[in-house]
Amino acid sequence: MNILFVIDRIELKYFEFNDLVTNFWIIKEFLTRGEKVAITTIDKLKLIESKAYAGCFSVSLKGEDIVYDKEEILKQVEDFQLVMFRPDPPVDMDYISATYILDFVDRDKTFIMNDTKAIRDFNEKLHAVKFAKFMPENIVTAAKKDIIAFLESNEEIILKPLNKCFGSGVFYLKKGDKNTAAVINTVTNNQTTLVMVQKYIPQAVYGDKRVLILGDKVLDYCVQKLPSNDDFKFNEHNDNCVKKAVLTENEKQDFTEIAKQLNESGLYMAGLDVIDGRIIEVNITSPCYFIREINNAFGIHLEKTIVDYILSKVPSALGV
Repeated sequence: MNILFVIDRIELKYFEFNDLVTNFWIIKEFLTRGEKVAITTIDKLKLIESKAYAGCFSVSLKGEDIVYDKEEILKQVEDFQLVMFRPDPPVDMDYISATYILDFVDRDKTFIMNDTKAIRDFNEKLHAVKFAKFMPENIVTAAKKDIIAFLESNEEIILKPLNKCFGSGVFYLKKGDKNTAAVINTVTNNQTTLVMVQKYIPQAVYGDKRVLILGDKVLDYCVQKLPSNDDFKFNEHNDNCVKKAVLTENEKQDFTEIAKQLNESGLYMAGLDVIDGRIIEVNITSPCYFIREINNAFGIHLEKTIVDYILSKVPSALGV
């Protein structure tokens, strides 16, 4: 099988030997099984005579690492049976334009995971409200008066941009904070940009749990992402900030409902960020599965489970 990974530009820069990245493990497993893998980035996607193309780099194994050939080759996207679309946010117009390019790919020839139309239709912060019964109290607004009223009612809140990742632009506010107006104006661009505002969950001091979804199933393995010493949230992916966690039966039961809904819409790979059983975000653009950490903590090879699932989807999707 010919497989194309659309990855982030920063990931391409540090592609080789980077085993913190989910794509490293999945690509390595594909190569181990004899599949052909190429990588590209959204700025290398093209539309030529109504056909989608990509400037690609071929990937190979080098011992325990993966490396790529620096010679860029132009290929039609439909030459690949599988496209793994996994660039990181921000979901800006460049990102959206990349999903438009892939609208010109014949889905009878090429299976795309996650489905780019579904990604385009699902904002990781805002559309989490589809599962409001599992979330902390929240509003989405650009209005300062709305946010201040919400702060007065809940006393501690979190403000999040709708299109960023890795905690970028996320603020904590406590009732009476003298920086309240400045923070609100900053996050909302002076009341012109919608933001997610959530009631703060006190257990956040212990970090948030990453619950992993694959297809219509919730995996049994998860990790706790810990805040760094100088922040209230997880923002450093290192061994000191990620530890083994336990998925409760209630969480697995509740979140399976979410997995089934996401799966039906073409969002096959997802990661839920959870605090005290409440979802604060649904990651569907390039969800990190923390494969290295989970493998070490649980004594498994999670990448094999993921690749087994992906390969099972492609033949049925293409009618093979």
